[in-house]
Amino acid sequence: MNAPSVWLLTTLLALLLFPASGICNGTTPPTWRIAVLGDSLVAGYGLPAEQAFPARLQEALLERGHRVVVQNAGVSGDTTAGGLARLEWTLAERPDLVIVELGGNDALRGLDPQQTRENVDAILSRLHTAGVRALLAGMRAPRNLGSDYYTKFDRIYPDLAIRHAVPLYPFFLEGVAGHPELNLQDGIHPNVDGVAVIVCGILPQVEEALGRLEKIVSD
Repeated sequence: MNAPSVWLLTTLLALLLFPASGICNGTTPPTWRIAVLGDSLVAGYGLPAEQAFPARLQEALLERGHRVVVQNAGVSGDTTAGGLARLEWTLAERPDLVIVELGGNDALRGLDPQQTRENVDAILSRLHTAGVRALLAGMRAPRNLGSDYYTKFDRIYPDLAIRHAVPLYPFFLEGVAGHPELNLQDGIHPNVDGVAVIVCGILPQVEEALGRLEKIVSD
């Protein structure tokens, strides 16, 4: 099944789970479309599709009463340049909110932090131009690359969050990185329990972003 078909199927499932109770008075609440643009941490490397971060985030949001469909726009091995290159494909699905999780592979490959900054900057600029809300998930460089490198890299995300006035979840792997029991054997990718920790950590900011969208509609 291709990605658009998965999106359509999950949208129909969300509508079935949350029927349009306000249809008679013209106040049918919208089903929000969230896309998670990322790398293997989003794609769900080593995990069943239903245990990947986007699926678990959708499950958590539905349980809390939000009408949402969460698209898995993660590609294993992707850099920020790769994410930028396929951004238009993600936008073609008309998301209301895009969670941007990229940069880990840039750091693992020791790419120039300035290139990473420019790519993430371009992604956020394009989302703004398209009128799509963004939530930026930060990443940190491995400390064995040296303080000069990781200091420049780590500053990318807070700097760009301020520049583009978008909410920042400071570190996507908060509470998971460095905890062997929450990662696969490679020590890099979260296991099922690790994904649960990430979802719990970022959930409040995702709900805040949905609240802002709902306020726009109600106003």
